[in-house]
Amino acid sequence: MIQAIHMRVKGRARYKVHRLFRSLSLERYLERSLASYPEILSVSANSLTSNILVYFKPENSWYHIGLLIDQAVKDYQKISSLSPTQKPSKSLKPQKLAVNNAQDQKIANWHSMTADRVIDTFNTSKISGLSSEFATINLTKYGSNVLSTIPTRSPGNILIDQFKSLPVALLGAAAGIAIITGGVVDAVVIMGVVGLNAAIGYITESQSARIIQSLQNREQILTWVVRENQQVEIPTENVVVGDVLFLKPGSYIAADARLIETDNLSVDESPLTGESIPTTKTTAPVSGENIPLADRLNMVYKGTFVTSGQGLAVVVATGKFTEMGKIQQLVNESTSIETPLERQLDQVGSQLVLVGMGICGFVFGLGVLRGYGLLTMMQSSISLAVAAVPEGLPTIATTTLALGIREMRKNNVLVRSLSAVEALGSVQTICLDKTGTITENKMLVVEIWTITQQITVGSENINPYANNELLKLIHISVLCNESEVSQQQNGEYVVTGSSTENALINLAISAGVDVIQLRQKYALIETNLRSENRNLMSTIHEIDNHHKLIAVKGNPAEMIQICQWRLQNGQIVPLTAENKQAIARENENLAGKALRVLGVAYSQINHDHNGNNHETNLIWLGLVAMTDPIRIGAKKLIGEFHQAGIDTVMMTGDQSSTAYAIAQELELSRNDQLEILDATNLDHLTPEALTTVSDKVNVFARISPSNKLQIVQALQAAGKVVAMTGDGINDAPALKAAQVGVAMGKGGTDVAREVADIVLEDDRLETMIIAVSRGRTIYNNIRKSVHFLLSTNLSEIMVMTTATAAGLGEPLNAIQLLWLNLVTDIFPGLSLAMEAPEPDVLSQPPRNPHEPIIKDSDFGRIIFESATISVSTLAAYSYALLRYGIGARASTVACMTLITAQLLHTISCRSENHSIFSQEKLPNNSYLNAAIIGSFAIQLLAVAMPPLRNLLKITPINIVDTAVIGGGALLPFLVNEGTKNPALLNQAFPNFSSTEIAT
Repeated sequence: MIQAIHMRVKGRARYKVHRLFRSLSLERYLERSLASYPEILSVSANSLTSNILVYFKPENSWYHIGLLIDQAVKDYQKISSLSPTQKPSKSLKPQKLAVNNAQDQKIANWHSMTADRVIDTFNTSKISGLSSEFATINLTKYGSNVLSTIPTRSPGNILIDQFKSLPVALLGAAAGIAIITGGVVDAVVIMGVVGLNAAIGYITESQSARIIQSLQNREQILTWVVRENQQVEIPTENVVVGDVLFLKPGSYIAADARLIETDNLSVDESPLTGESIPTTKTTAPVSGENIPLADRLNMVYKGTFVTSGQGLAVVVATGKFTEMGKIQQLVNESTSIETPLERQLDQVGSQLVLVGMGICGFVFGLGVLRGYGLLTMMQSSISLAVAAVPEGLPTIATTTLALGIREMRKNNVLVRSLSAVEALGSVQTICLDKTGTITENKMLVVEIWTITQQITVGSENINPYANNELLKLIHISVLCNESEVSQQQNGEYVVTGSSTENALINLAISAGVDVIQLRQKYALIETNLRSENRNLMSTIHEIDNHHKLIAVKGNPAEMIQICQWRLQNGQIVPLTAENKQAIARENENLAGKALRVLGVAYSQINHDHNGNNHETNLIWLGLVAMTDPIRIGAKKLIGEFHQAGIDTVMMTGDQSSTAYAIAQELELSRNDQLEILDATNLDHLTPEALTTVSDKVNVFARISPSNKLQIVQALQAAGKVVAMTGDGINDAPALKAAQVGVAMGKGGTDVAREVADIVLEDDRLETMIIAVSRGRTIYNNIRKSVHFLLSTNLSEIMVMTTATAAGLGEPLNAIQLLWLNLVTDIFPGLSLAMEAPEPDVLSQPPRNPHEPIIKDSDFGRIIFESATISVSTLAAYSYALLRYGIGARASTVACMTLITAQLLHTISCRSENHSIFSQEKLPNNSYLNAAIIGSFAIQLLAVAMPPLRNLLKITPINIVDTAVIGGGALLPFLVNEGTKNPALLNQAFPNFSSTEIAT
């Protein structure tokens, strides 16, 4: 049922199409089919609201448009229920045809063969296409024309990954031993911490995965082919080898195919090749060895887009045998690399294992020698094992990264995994795909040259009405143009066509020309498009009853030959040989800047003009130069990367000259010398040689998807942490292989988004520097948290080991140790991870990925801080022993002193150099203040509440005990703050290093 719901505005109507609800396929079908009607200007369908908005020519009624919509819906129903040639038998149901079980398709250099030979190879025909019977045989034999899905992390895998860290494994082992020895409560508390960590990681990562999944587009579901002498539209997945594709503007190509007929056909192949300018296609064979995809002018490939013209092509490969399918296979074969933080935390965990096992064994043996019972010593050893493993470590790391992801979302940066934020902060080399990433993947006029003036578009306001020659040039560029132009109610223009012709229209609009009125004034009579041997386009327009206007644009070298006149001060004068030489020189100059250059000319003829050749005796106007513009802010971003110590590498499918010009404009090299390498030289390099040279090259030109993967892997082999940006199908393998893959959210392809770690939702490349800053800050803050956790947990080990060795009993029992770690580890440690970025975070070079998260110089400081806390706690415990003897009251004093000292130690860990005595103060951290006050309040609550007090086996305290506890906690804090001098610690512990602990 079709219902018109808004039709008051002439030329605009909104309809309710009930069958459209939640039907993405119908939505796309309506937009595509209705746009083909000449009376309809634009269509926008919405499957969520069931509405369709149509702009149409005002002379048509809304009722007539409604009938067209109704007919389109009926046509769709027929296509959905029946195959265009027959009822869908079981063999034709795509879901029943597993591509993995299909036979291999024939692989040959189809581009080097003649069109007739390809037709004969597949037993097909340009006129009649395949028969239904033969199409069914090929579909059954080779499988559906679908790509294998890219493996994604299932919810189960995301959850399991949360438990794949050594600290979590250690906590699990401690919980198991606790259960065996009767400590069920201990085990429950331990596993509660593990579960909290897993929940935070799972919720954050699964939410990011869902957001990125929602960005996916649906592939075109219907394709025009020739079958049994008829042009029919069939499901794309039913396209088979031998099918003859009918190509027309606005359609995506369903499979790899050899062209057998072209009519001014241009195809946008940027998602596959990286070429930003649409390629003009031909049917002639292409000879030579190892011809790049971009140079196979007689081939079209799955996933590319027809921008103009028409053509016929024989399908030579479908599904996984297409070039896109091969790329997807590369993606599936690529493996992800472990990030630096993952390695660092595993290293810390390994060190804790060695320390914990050594101390537990020592204490257990010492206790047995002193005559303590085996069960008692087993429980004490478990207590120390728990003390050795900071329960807050995995939770703090996970939560900090999760908060980083949340912060990134505010800047439209979607992060797939927790570790990706940190990894981007440690990147040393960033590989930038040119088309669609550095550039906007659209053409823009940047220079206009006439014999009398040169204009740089953008740097000055263009007033064509002040110069007759310039005004004429812009008018002719609008008239000799196939782009369609419409104007919305708000005055905005909608321009649809090839990127080159759109650029000319946009130039006119920005100069104040009413392009719609201009076209109405000079009605189009005839269009002569480009051909293989004629790089010109001309149009003929009505001026009045006696005259016609000839508008011409094309290759400047060819244009010069057919121009005999030029405009000068509004007068037509001869175009001299000197003028032609000046035009040729300027054409070479503009081409040398990697610009696409068009010549523009015109003439007027009488209605009674005889002959068909109107492209002679033309009046020269000038040159129009355009480029795929570099994104706003890209040059500044490159400079910021360099300031942050990050090398930048550009990868592109463009020619070396084009790539070099863009790299120079971006100042891509951190040094004066810009190094460029053509991909044709990569095949002659061994992997070792490529690894050596990759670190010195700034630009890789004419590269293929496999080349991008090679380059990323070579940089990684050279020891670099690599980030890769891209938006096309051809970027996917490298995106997956890099430590951090960054894809575009709007203009990017589904394949690129699916494998990327980070998606820039609004395609703003400059948000990457925000991610770099966030990543570095997160690492620094996690390092502060780890420093805090190690120093406080080491103080617990020192207290327990010293007391046991001295025969002073157990200052803290197992449940108190767990409680202490819960109160002082998670929230205070997490608050340290919320510290604001340091002002010079982007002025520092990237850290060495092999450097441990706790450096050699840090361990001396950690031992010193732990020792001060331990000595002070043991002093308070000794006071309690003298007053109360071994028991719960002495244990309470030790527990309260240690907890308070550790909470104050959080303040000391905010900075390695700044202290409370420093004149330069650190910025306020409200999270830290709340964590310290809240944690201390929880501990006071434990003392005040009898049930919790009984569980922890602690007792109430008096005023004297409170004074001892306060003094025992404050003293180490003042000592540690007053000794923040690295020189003193290096003298105290000159030979101590983390590598010694690890070994």
